[in-house]
Amino acid sequence: MAQSILSENLGAIGEQGTISPIEGENSRLDEPGHAALAIGEYYRATSETQLGDFDLIDLSARCITAQAFAPEPQENGMAYAALGLLSFSPAKDRNPVWERLMDPTREQLDKLLLERSDYHNHYQAFNIAKAVTRFSLGLSKKDETGQLIDRFLERIDAKSSTGYFDDAGGEEDSKLHGSFDIYGVLSFVFIRQALQLHANIHLRERKLPSLRTYSEKYLKLIPDIARQDGTAWAYGRSLGAYGQMHCISLALQALRDGWVAENQRDLYVDAIRRMFMNFFVTYLDQEHGYLVIRDGERTTVPYHTTRMANFDAARYLCQWSRLARSAGGSAAPKNPVPARKVARYVSFDKTHKKEQGLFVYQDPDSGLAFQLPLLASSKLGKGTSGYLAFPHSPGIFDWPVDKYLPIMQPELTFGDKVIVPSYYGKNVTTSIGLRNALNFKYDQPELITKDEEFVNGLGSCKVTWSFSRGKITCEYNFSVKQQVQLDKMRYVLAIASPHSRYRVGTAFTLGQEGHRTEVTKDDFQAEWKELETVTENEEYRTYYGNMHYLQILERDRPLVMRPGQQYRIALSFEPDIAFADE
Repeated sequence: MAQSILSENLGAIGEQGTISPIEGENSRLDEPGHAALAIGEYYRATSETQLGDFDLIDLSARCITAQAFAPEPQENGMAYAALGLLSFSPAKDRNPVWERLMDPTREQLDKLLLERSDYHNHYQAFNIAKAVTRFSLGLSKKDETGQLIDRFLERIDAKSSTGYFDDAGGEEDSKLHGSFDIYGVLSFVFIRQALQLHANIHLRERKLPSLRTYSEKYLKLIPDIARQDGTAWAYGRSLGAYGQMHCISLALQALRDGWVAENQRDLYVDAIRRMFMNFFVTYLDQEHGYLVIRDGERTTVPYHTTRMANFDAARYLCQWSRLARSAGGSAAPKNPVPARKVARYVSFDKTHKKEQGLFVYQDPDSGLAFQLPLLASSKLGKGTSGYLAFPHSPGIFDWPVDKYLPIMQPELTFGDKVIVPSYYGKNVTTSIGLRNALNFKYDQPELITKDEEFVNGLGSCKVTWSFSRGKITCEYNFSVKQQVQLDKMRYVLAIASPHSRYRVGTAFTLGQEGHRTEVTKDDFQAEWKELETVTENEEYRTYYGNMHYLQILERDRPLVMRPGQQYRIALSFEPDIAFADE
């Protein structure tokens, strides 16, 4: 499959090493680096320097040159290009791509690999890759890799009480930290890949135990979040194909490194198999041999191009083939793995200011499975629905890509302040309630806007979710600290479907009876609006398929809210869960 993807995309590499976009898209300045690493991984997997009529050494040298002389600095692309170069050999005199590079390019690479900005987000992983390349190629006698890894891990401890990676950036980037999204998985996968290419095997062995301590936290999440239809990471930004690829890579690296206990091996092999099948069928066009991340039915974040995703997919497929070989064993579990019941809250950070985490739920009897995040967004994800605190479940509870809608959240508008009960909590608890229902509760002592700014002194909210088999109930209890006028309240449910062509037969979708929504308490006296059809509107696409309808519960007239009074809204859902090919 990687051969096929590369054959379809290598022709886009121009004489100068720049990448021509597909129709309707614009190129990114870091794409040559992604192409270089894809070619490097293909070489590592096959030892071949030719693919059809393409000279891989020449194409790699062109891409690395283009990346080195990009009009603006690209840490991302430079790190990918550096590892692409290193993939051919850590010894300069035996590296055919280094031999092909002109002297000005070698000098520019030397200069760029030495330059380092200090990052508080996943870009720090790119610094580590640059340090690995600089030392391994002999461009520097001093190896900074260990020091940079230590700094990366120290920052995790500084921003998370439980050791998860916060991608929110430095102090200046976000007032509310705690963006615990898929970029944590990406960072560990990329650092591990860079270390595998390090010329000093002893440094790798020294650093792996401390990396494992943090990486394993994500590893343990994977069997809990991988749905029966193989859908993996499903909240935050940059999902879809990448939500599958990063999780598969982390799990395969762990199998290769012996981080998975023997009695857990079947569990992980089964999860990888389902995630891979979902990726293979949902995002790859087998007829033409390339990756499809946006078309007439689905989309992805605007800063991901089809070319970049194709080169990344080819790189990962080559990596998976190597990892699977070195991990050994069969691609299928030795024994059947029964569908597991999962209901747990994973704490990402707990301080006196805020608590953040992820509630994961899977009920194989009803098919209900979701990820409910309580965390902040990253800089690029700010003001979008992917980080809101509702049960993310593609095909059942959907949300639009790179757009804000108060999905399954009461949105209160006070003048220019738009409030949603997401992003952080206090006093987070899980408990067993009536009839063995599982309760997930949190408070918000200060209300917070959809742009994650605290509105001190306005009011507070208490949130209660309750889950029992296939039924969900939620209640939001608002109170204000002084008399204030609420201008509007709205609550949105989206109805979407899996892709009509690219989908696994077991993909979850809503049956004829839909969400079976019931409003059980509404002190806002809101009304359901006429169903809004958005099938033809390109702004309302998901990572997985098309969005068709919005069900909007709204109060569009003012309400004077008074202190000492509680304003509650409660709803219940028992979604009619079906399979796409039933």
